[in-house]
Amino acid sequence: MQLHRLGDRNDGVAEIRRILATLGLLGNTDPGLDDLFDEPTETAVRAFQQRRGLTVDGKVGVETYRALQGARWRLGDRIIAHNASNQIVGDDVAELQRHLLEIGYRAGRADGHFGADTARALQSFQRDMGLLADGVCGPVTLRALRQLERKRVVGGRPQMLRDMMAVADSGPNLLGKRIVIDPGHGGDDPGSVVGDITEADIAWDLATRLEGRLTALGVTTWLTRGPASTKDDSERARFANEQSADLVLSLHVDATPSPNANGVATYYYGAGEVSSSIGERFADLVQREIVARTGLLDGRIHAKSWTMLVMTMMPTIRLELGYLSSPVDRPRLVDPTFRDRVAEGLLAAIQRVYLPREQDPPTGVLKLPAFIV
Repeated sequence: MQLHRLGDRNDGVAEIRRILATLGLLGNTDPGLDDLFDEPTETAVRAFQQRRGLTVDGKVGVETYRALQGARWRLGDRIIAHNASNQIVGDDVAELQRHLLEIGYRAGRADGHFGADTARALQSFQRDMGLLADGVCGPVTLRALRQLERKRVVGGRPQMLRDMMAVADSGPNLLGKRIVIDPGHGGDDPGSVVGDITEADIAWDLATRLEGRLTALGVTTWLTRGPASTKDDSERARFANEQSADLVLSLHVDATPSPNANGVATYYYGAGEVSSSIGERFADLVQREIVARTGLLDGRIHAKSWTMLVMTMMPTIRLELGYLSSPVDRPRLVDPTFRDRVAEGLLAAIQRVYLPREQDPPTGVLKLPAFIV
């Protein structure tokens, strides 16, 4: 789709402004400027992006436009159902998922995507209520849901408890686990570039180092791309879902015009009150292991609703491993020994996701494969 930014004037901008006004983020302006991407519009877009866990740049690209479209809907505005070839997305779906989760049904993550888990949960609810179990949320099903509002689960986050139990039930051993490694960019898209060093090459090298270590421990691994190919984030997420992976790790490095920016940061799915509990723990473990083993500046972990994080059905994180534009980080990133330490840290973090708290070692000390469960 077309990127919309400050100064643009077209029908797409008019639609964006209408949605922002409906959400209460943009007030009334001169009717003659309804299709102008002016400064108040940019401010409103930034506010929306911050609220939704998107990159706050004031521009409307694919991710922001998709989120704006989804924000238009409230539960009951339309009939919603599962469509495998054209998945329904919106705030109404997220509200339905929260209803189902809070009354005890396994609807998956409340991410606003009407997937197969949501359809199965809705059908179970319909059967339990004596309704036609067609997986369609129309007026009759919605009325039944609202009648049960007082029976919601309280005192915790039901999906978080289910996620924790699922990880515990899978056991501490890495043998048999299924992990997708996503080396960012690739092919015609080099990502960040400084001199002859590219983000895509560093991500690929790191991915293969981690893949070898995981495979040696009996983990089934997949890479989302080859050494000279690329996919968009939707395709990568779809690939991970098709493999029924347990975890997804997306690898990137960054660059910025300022040479002062440096350090490592890790991102997990989160938007508003909804987040991936296991994704957050995975991100925290990765962040702490990398900082402890490399000495990179700690940029902490952050909740985001980027495409790769939203569209994967399993816990997914994105690692931004330093800045190619930084005179502090760049010499480390190009050092194979440094990348080996990072791969060891990632391996330790993956193992720690599955260890019971009483067996979880201190950060920075776990060595594999010497550690055998």
